[in-house]
Amino acid sequence: MLIGHAHHPEVVGTMGQLPLGSITLVETLEDVEKFTPRDANKLAYVTQTTLSVDDTAAMVERLKLRFPGIAGPHKEDICYATTNRQEAVKRVAPIVDALIVVGAPNSSNSQRLKEVAEKSGCPRAVLMQRAGDIKWGDFDGVTRLGITAGASAPEVVVEEIMGAFADRYTLAIETVTATEEGVFFPLPRPLREHEAAE
Repeated sequence: MLIGHAHHPEVVGTMGQLPLGSITLVETLEDVEKFTPRDANKLAYVTQTTLSVDDTAAMVERLKLRFPGIAGPHKEDICYATTNRQEAVKRVAPIVDALIVVGAPNSSNSQRLKEVAEKSGCPRAVLMQRAGDIKWGDFDGVTRLGITAGASAPEVVVEEIMGAFADRYTLAIETVTATEEGVFFPLPRPLREHEAAE
């Protein structure tokens, strides 16, 4: 079983790599309830990496209740950057008047950040790609504004949006993090060797 969203590129790609009928996509708790496996003793699940951690947990819990023998990944499937950003949004959402999620409308992890903000008590969450997307009237009366970004949103765009607010308002910036990300991805050996040779 694959927990995910039907038309997301990761889901399409994953399902396209497997023989037809060997994987079933479940998008909702209702899908989990309706699912009837060919053999409940040979059942496993994986998740799309950009989902809401909370929504995924509820679906995994339901799967485990229905199918106690179901196998899952050895570690969390949700991307660490997605998880960390969602946790930070949960901390910020209840204490701000509005929250901007910097990201593309087709970005699953950006959409989930907006949803997490709304579910966590943020009165107004907005997804935008550039400073030019700001509808200033939406921010009238806002005294505390949160800004976060989807995992693939460039930092320069976050700075551009913050700069647009700084041009209109006096900002006092406070950084909220859920965890320090110390993940390092080295270049593959051939690229390191090529770089060293230059």
